[in-house]
Amino acid sequence: MRKGVFLFFLFSFLFCLTAKGQDLISFKTYDELETYIKENTSKPLVINFWATWCAPCVKELPYFEKLNTENDKVKVIMVSLDFEKQLDSKLKPFLAKKKFTFTSLYLADKNYNNWLPKVDKNWSGSIPATLIINQDKKFFVEQDFSDYEELNAFVNQIVTK
Repeated sequence: MRKGVFLFFLFSFLFCLTAKGQDLISFKTYDELETYIKENTSKPLVINFWATWCAPCVKELPYFEKLNTENDKVKVIMVSLDFEKQLDSKLKPFLAKKKFTFTSLYLADKNYNNWLPKVDKNWSGSIPATLIINQDKKFFVEQDFSDYEELNAFVNQIVTK
C-alpha cells in the first residue's frame, strides 16, 4: 500500500513537471527584445512574429515547432503580438495547452511605427512575418509558409549562404 501511494505521488509530480507549458518571456519595449536577441546569437535565429488571433499564424506554429526540434542549425524564437489584456486569459493558456518547445516571447510594445522599421524597413506590419538573423545578416519575409518543408527549405537556404 505504501509503495502504491509513493508511486502515485511520484507519477503525479512528474506529470505536473512535464504538463507545464514553457514560460513566456515578456518585453515592454522592442529595444528590450532587441537586446535579448543580440544576446542569443550563438546559432542563426529564426524569429517569427505572430498572434493567437491570426489564423495563418496559428496554422504554421506546428511548422516552427518541427523546425525547432528537427533543425539543430537554428534557434527558433516566436514573438507574440497578442493584445496585452488577453495575455493571461488567452495567450498563456494557449501556449500551455500546446506545449511548444520553441522559445516563446511576448512583445507589449504597441508603438509599431517606431519598431517595425528596425525589424525591416519595408515591413507593413502584417503577420505572420519571419526574420532570420545569420551572423550579421538579416533576411525578412512577410508571409506564411504552406508547410514545414517550405519553411525548412527557406531557412536552410539562408543559413547555408
